[in-house]
Amino acid sequence: MGKEIRIVAFVGPSGTGKSHRAQMVAKSKGINYIIDDAILIHNNKLVAGTSAKRANTRIESVKRALFSFDGQADEMKKAIKAKKPKAILILGTSDDMISKIVKNLDLPMPSETVYIEDVSSPQEIALAKSVRMSEGKHVIPVPTFEIKKDFSGYLLDPLQIFRWKGRGTAPYMTEKSIIRPTFSYLGNYIISDNALRSIIEYSSRNIEGIYKIQKIKIENYQDGLIAYIDVMLEYGSNLMKIMEELKVNARKEIDRLTAMNVLDIQVTAKGLHVPGEDET
Repeated sequence: MGKEIRIVAFVGPSGTGKSHRAQMVAKSKGINYIIDDAILIHNNKLVAGTSAKRANTRIESVKRALFSFDGQADEMKKAIKAKKPKAILILGTSDDMISKIVKNLDLPMPSETVYIEDVSSPQEIALAKSVRMSEGKHVIPVPTFEIKKDFSGYLLDPLQIFRWKGRGTAPYMTEKSIIRPTFSYLGNYIISDNALRSIIEYSSRNIEGIYKIQKIKIENYQDGLIAYIDVMLEYGSNLMKIMEELKVNARKEIDRLTAMNVLDIQVTAKGLHVPGEDET
């Protein structure tokens, strides 16, 4: 398959900035398709594959990047056949890795190889290595919304936590440490349900008609989360309008502060607060 496809290799050790410069190299070579860490990218859009950076171990991530798992290579070959690219830029950490990738995908050997040293200065490579070693940051050369579902919960910055105990009390903000497991290739962060509850509470604080949040339940899935919110509303308020506004605000704040994929937010009115009367 694909004997007519022109293959250009882009080679450099892990953490030297290949993915950061992949689009630039592809454009300079007149190439619209990129294979990087087991995904096929066309004009900044992910069109096939699942990133090797989702792997739970380094060994698994390498195997995925080489298309070594059952069915993985077949899926990519099918996508390449459907898209009919004239040329593909393939990223790898070595010439040997490129050879294994093209062999597994039944692609021709590269007609040209670009090395990271050809497009980056020693200072730029050293800086990229330093960021990888000290912060564990990896680059995927597609916009965030393209991979959000696959990387729900993978973050690059500290998470700001907001607290609010109800109407009449002032909100305050703190910062929590976000945990990155040492085995994660990408830098997988674990965000506690309490942190997500705090964000939802914060998102409700300026909505007129909400007296307080009574309960928030978070269900986490591999591709995102579902939040169930029980609220107590002010008597005489427009229930449907308020609950819809809370759904919109909560989704927006979770997206802005965590980059987690929100599958659904369900809001239920569990009570009414009448001024001058005790809560029931």
